[in-house]
Amino acid sequence: MTLPEILQKPLTLPVIASPLFLASGPELVHAQCQAGVIGAFPALNARPASLLSDWLDELQDKLAGNPNAAPFAVNQIVHRSNDRLEQDMQVIVDHKVPIVITSLGARPEINEAVHSYGGIVLHDVTTNRFAHKAIEKGADGLIAVAAGAGGHAGAQSPFALIREIRAWFDGPLALSGAITHGRSILAAQALGADFAYIGSAFLATKESNAPEPQKQLMLESTAEDIVYSNLFTGVHGNYLRGSIVASGLDPDNLGQSSPAAMSFGSDRKAKAWRDIWGSGQGIAMLTEQVTTQELVDRLKAEYDLAREEVVRLLAL
Repeated sequence: MTLPEILQKPLTLPVIASPLFLASGPELVHAQCQAGVIGAFPALNARPASLLSDWLDELQDKLAGNPNAAPFAVNQIVHRSNDRLEQDMQVIVDHKVPIVITSLGARPEINEAVHSYGGIVLHDVTTNRFAHKAIEKGADGLIAVAAGAGGHAGAQSPFALIREIRAWFDGPLALSGAITHGRSILAAQALGADFAYIGSAFLATKESNAPEPQKQLMLESTAEDIVYSNLFTGVHGNYLRGSIVASGLDPDNLGQSSPAAMSFGSDRKAKAWRDIWGSGQGIAMLTEQVTTQELVDRLKAEYDLAREEVVRLLAL
């Protein structure tokens, strides 16, 4: 299956930057697109809701001046507790956002609204069963969120998850999970993904809205400092151990929560991502705070070197 036209646009790297709750805004997304990777932010980051239209106007105006810029995406939490969903979808339709990333629920009417103006929908999935449901309900592509990804993450190996999906689905597919090195981007393609889906590496950039203590903690942490728990949102996710400790909790003795506790309404007061900081397992590769352009340049150099090494190996 040929990729949709919007995903055929030449990119610096085959990368979609994941929408980072609280941390992604117009500045970061603009920098990502200018650097040649697909940028994204959650609609819920625009607060109050009326700010979403302003953000999209600003972003589209800036990107219009660079025909070589990568496209951008807006993330919609489709969970029933998101009381802004319909309002935000109208703004997305009015602005003809090219790519919409849906999470925590697959609803045909959301897909139909995006298709009405020619946009495409990529849906987050953690299992092959959820992947089937997303495509059956009209999503155009999938984001396989494998073990090691930051924030809400699955528990399955990318080797298993990608192969199960590719056994029946030949459409757009991105892979998420501890991807912070150019070699890992190439590995995602070798597994069968079209794109690498990268979040944590962009959290620590200068354009990110993440608080400085969070950025610094990420630079000081490794995979051993990531805790997998469903306590904070009702859905399993990966979080920085240091932020859990700072909140007065024991990361080695966390309780369990119920999916029924999930809430993404406008009055939500959950600690996740504000005080309990999400992060993927690949953060040991992040050693200094850099600009988005510098990060993409580093990933590109690593990716190109890895490709050259693979060509040499295949020639033996």
